[in-house]
Amino acid sequence: MFDLLLTHPHAIGVMILIVISLVLFTRDRIPYETTSLFVLISLFVGFQLFPFKQLNGTVLQPGDFLLGFGHKALIAVCALMVVGEGLIRTGALEPVGRILTRMWRSHPALSYLATILTTVGLSMFINDTPVVVLMLPILVGVALRTGAPASTFLIPMGFAAILGGMATTIGTSTNLLVVSVAEDMGMTPLQMFDFAGLVALAGVPAILYLWLVAPRLLPERQAPLSSNMMVARLYTAQIRLGPTSPVVGKTLAAAKARFQEKLRVESIQRGQRTAIAPLPDVVLRAGDGINVTDTQQRLRELAHMLGGTLCVGDYEVDEHHPLRSSGRQLAEAVITPASSLIGTCIRDAQLGSQHNLLLLGLNRMKQHSKRRMTDLENLELQSGDVLLVQSTQENLDQLKHSPGFLVLDGGEKLPSTRKAPLALLVMISVVLVAALKILPIEISALIGCVVLVVTGCLSWKDAFNALSSKVILIIVASLAMGTALLQTGGSDIIARAFVSLTFGAPPSVVLASVMLMMGVLTNIVSNNAAAVIGTPIAIGIAQSLGLPLEPFVLAVLFAANLSFVTPMGYQTNLLIMNAAGYKFGDFVRVGLPLAVLLWISLTSLLVFSYKL
Repeated sequence: MFDLLLTHPHAIGVMILIVISLVLFTRDRIPYETTSLFVLISLFVGFQLFPFKQLNGTVLQPGDFLLGFGHKALIAVCALMVVGEGLIRTGALEPVGRILTRMWRSHPALSYLATILTTVGLSMFINDTPVVVLMLPILVGVALRTGAPASTFLIPMGFAAILGGMATTIGTSTNLLVVSVAEDMGMTPLQMFDFAGLVALAGVPAILYLWLVAPRLLPERQAPLSSNMMVARLYTAQIRLGPTSPVVGKTLAAAKARFQEKLRVESIQRGQRTAIAPLPDVVLRAGDGINVTDTQQRLRELAHMLGGTLCVGDYEVDEHHPLRSSGRQLAEAVITPASSLIGTCIRDAQLGSQHNLLLLGLNRMKQHSKRRMTDLENLELQSGDVLLVQSTQENLDQLKHSPGFLVLDGGEKLPSTRKAPLALLVMISVVLVAALKILPIEISALIGCVVLVVTGCLSWKDAFNALSSKVILIIVASLAMGTALLQTGGSDIIARAFVSLTFGAPPSVVLASVMLMMGVLTNIVSNNAAAVIGTPIAIGIAQSLGLPLEPFVLAVLFAANLSFVTPMGYQTNLLIMNAAGYKFGDFVRVGLPLAVLLWISLTSLLVFSYKL
């Protein structure tokens, strides 16, 4: 084996790069996009400087590692993201939410089961993230009305979405990648529902576990910001400058500099009807009213330091004329994976000017601490961050329609548009056309995207916002690593090593070991990366043992979806982690038994079905 490694330097280099990339994928501070581009650049430069001649005599071109941008699996994933966004934007799935909300009032236990089953069913055809985004406000609202902790419901619901996505080729991007890579390697293509029966059989005990057992394993958790009334509410008031004010005769910029930029001016009132924009070169005069929004304590401090009087309307603030919050409401808003604000510093996010939101606090579960306003300026927003914001009810209602925010206020008002039936028809047509083998899924989904845009269900801006740069780059980088591993013989080396380690073991044990190895990997790194790297290795193992390829490919597909054990295992895990205040151990407590249950049941079903 050592001699074999020495004769394959390119394969060794690729395997080292894969190990490095997998380590980088586990680092929270390094964006997935950065790691993905590092992989692509390393492969491109490495094979440009050190060319590799394949067995057929041709040289592996560095540009081949960029072909993932045009791979049919990536096209299908992106198109399905857009089609799923059409369902959300038009409110096509909201009737489901209304029905479930009404059921919870009369039959909580059965409604909980119905919620799990609905989540499983929707996730078979729609990306898991919008399904979780749809269900989260419903369950949070139920928790608020019934007094039950949201932590009882959310992890089982999130896991149900992952379980449903496992059942079809289009359920998750991971499934599409495994199926496409296996097809590229010569395996007979798997059709949309070829393995749905196996998942359905294994899913019965899994659903019963999520319904009856999982809620009892979860301790009551306090949502990150549900008790955040300790964060001071913001109030709008006017500071009227007196003749002895130290800032009279100075520019607004100079006044702000005096307070180290902590003076946030919305407008300046001069006289009865004149409103002046808060430009830096505006010279302040005695009698000017500076309109500001801040906490009660800060407003009083600012009025004192400016030498002015704190007023509301025409009256000075006193016990009969208290400060007011301008009809604003408190709400919790989660940054979703689709948000364009991810990676943006809060000072540059323009939450006030662009979204009409006043930020009171932020919770990031990894920090386990609430941040004050003064600490937020340089913080980069991440998916799953929970923001405590203040805004008008009308603006919060509009914010619910934005793909970048998930408002956790428990409201029952759900959007509905006249184009919802059309969006639903498009989704059904995309699935049926692909299932009946009339057109490949990547083509039918692309046609669906065009129909949604042409008919006005989505704008082009909405369509592009539905795409995730993280998912796209991870898929391209994963396909590049898989290509390099396969073409250099690295997958064959790993397969031989695995066969040597399991020498003499029955095929069922080898299959179970492959699934176990991939199941552990997918909870540590990106499931897409694990799937694409694992597929050629699994095929190599099957070929070395002279066994059918399909059960080993399905073992990789199923295992890559067993991302229940850690919060970072899947992006929806982070979303529900912040929404309910879960801790890392909660996922292990509930997810590990579920992963083991599915590992045993799916392995047994594969062994029985393929007579291994």
